[in-house]
Amino acid sequence: MNSRRTGTIAVSLHDVEPATFERCALIRDWLDDHGVDRVTLLVIPAPDLHPFHDRRPEMAAWLDERARSGDAIAQHGFQHRQLRRASPARQLVARMQGGPAAEFVGLDGDETRRAVMAGRRVLRLAGIQPRGFVAPAYAYTSALRDTLASTFDWWAGLGRLHRANRSSTTAPALTLGTSTRVKRWTSPFIVRAGAAASGELLRLELHPADLDHPRCVGAVERVLQRARGRIAVTYDDLAAL
Repeated sequence: MNSRRTGTIAVSLHDVEPATFERCALIRDWLDDHGVDRVTLLVIPAPDLHPFHDRRPEMAAWLDERARSGDAIAQHGFQHRQLRRASPARQLVARMQGGPAAEFVGLDGDETRRAVMAGRRVLRLAGIQPRGFVAPAYAYTSALRDTLASTFDWWAGLGRLHRANRSSTTAPALTLGTSTRVKRWTSPFIVRAGAAASGELLRLELHPADLDHPRCVGAVERVLQRARGRIAVTYDDLAAL
């Protein structure tokens, strides 16, 4: 284990919602055990149009506790599922990006803004004031970017962290793939190699399903062990730089 490595590590946990709440809480504790004391939690406001805090009030209390402990809470879409198909070419890209999770693909400007603002209202009703946004499946559209630029301090894609009315930061995300056998076999190697080659910032993105697979767990543990000398930061922290 290399404890002398310098730099920062930004870990985000996707798909925090009632159905994954217990798993996400366990992952968050596991990250603490590995020395990651600040994480960005990406919350789905209303899966199936039900506000998360109505279904799981204890989840809202947990998020408040995590925020008080230094974690950042970001908005992760609204429902986290695509409701309207786009043109065939764009739909093909959306399918490759994240299948049914590409929520904003196919929506026009008004529909996009309504969905974003509805999610923001749900989070605020739960006592959460999100500063940032990550699109489900990283599937951004021009309408979504326009909405985010006037609504949030930052939003993050696979390769960059964008700040409203300021320059963006190159921040390649290391993320595991578990939807196919090929992804489950190859993505742990890619994540480990990417982490070994990372510079000042190591950005690691996790999903609740990642830790169902031993190869993925082993890859993440190896990355976290090698990152022990890094300072944990949130996306809120990165946006403030």
